[in-house]
Amino acid sequence: MLIGLALKALLVALVPATIVYLSRGTDRYKKLAWVTVFFTFDLIVFGAFTRLTDSGLGCPDWPGCYGEANPFLAHQDIRAAESLMPTGPVTVFKAWIEMIHRYLAMGVGVLIIVSLVVGWRLWRLNHAARYAPRLPAFLLFFVCLQGAFGAWTVTLKLQPVIVTIHLLLGLSLLALLTWHALRQSEPSPVPDAARALRLPAALALVVAFMQIALGGWVSTNYAALACGGFPLCQGDWMPAMDFTHGFTLWRPLGMTAAGDYLPFDALVAVHWVHRLFAVVVVGLVAWIAHRAWKTPGIERLGRALLWLILLQFCTGMATVLLNWPLTIAVLHNAGAALMVLLITMLNYRLSQPVDKFTEFRASHLPA
Repeated sequence: MLIGLALKALLVALVPATIVYLSRGTDRYKKLAWVTVFFTFDLIVFGAFTRLTDSGLGCPDWPGCYGEANPFLAHQDIRAAESLMPTGPVTVFKAWIEMIHRYLAMGVGVLIIVSLVVGWRLWRLNHAARYAPRLPAFLLFFVCLQGAFGAWTVTLKLQPVIVTIHLLLGLSLLALLTWHALRQSEPSPVPDAARALRLPAALALVVAFMQIALGGWVSTNYAALACGGFPLCQGDWMPAMDFTHGFTLWRPLGMTAAGDYLPFDALVAVHWVHRLFAVVVVGLVAWIAHRAWKTPGIERLGRALLWLILLQFCTGMATVLLNWPLTIAVLHNAGAALMVLLITMLNYRLSQPVDKFTEFRASHLPA
């Protein structure tokens, strides 16, 4: 089974690796870094699709499916489980979704290993800072940690805190890979006026992860529809809520820590906090995006981030008003991943040296 899984991971990674190898130009390492970012983003979006279609236990063991490397070989066991519970967690469709997610995850792991090996060889040749192996080595450790939480997601039967950490680690991996890819280009100094945005941009990244953690907690507890209507929740600004049970972290899915069924008021509390904190996130990110839009050198990032946060607000609102359509819910998750990517890019740009000449020239241009 392990050999079969390894071969599938190599086949998945072979596609982007071949694209990079056959591409024009000489800086293939830079292209490999960005292709890895792209595939990690796809993995996160597909992971959201896996979670939202309730396919996380489509194969109830790990790393294979009923001890096999693919659902074809486990077809008899899957069919038996499906016949007992036709709408349960194990179906042929859900098994394939879960295993494709695992194949993609293993493929990303292979790409990171390739980046580490190639980067190490290039670093030994010329010791350029962008090839330094410390970050790729940490990325390899990080993707292994992410894989461990992926395994615990299955073996602990979708325990909400484990699933939420798995989501946060996936987005952290995306941010780290983006930073690594950005390092492969020549530094572009930013104007002196951008220095004031360094602390707010770092805060925006922290706040975005906090909101994503709350969103993950909503999703993993199946609380997306606990607050009917918008902007009111259950027809009230302050509905009845159970914060104690809602935010008890270590407990089984749908249960309290004592083993009782989770009360509905706990789900309302989970959803309401995510919705309330969204106001903070939208306000902060929109303000930073507007400031960046008006700053030479980072205006394109600011413009993209402003449009994204508005779209993210709309998809979140539509998810509630349209009773949680799958497509919009996946788009909302994709928007969260893209927001992490753009804010990471903004933080990287703001970390570059200050360009005094650009600032001087801008201040002396005729009105």
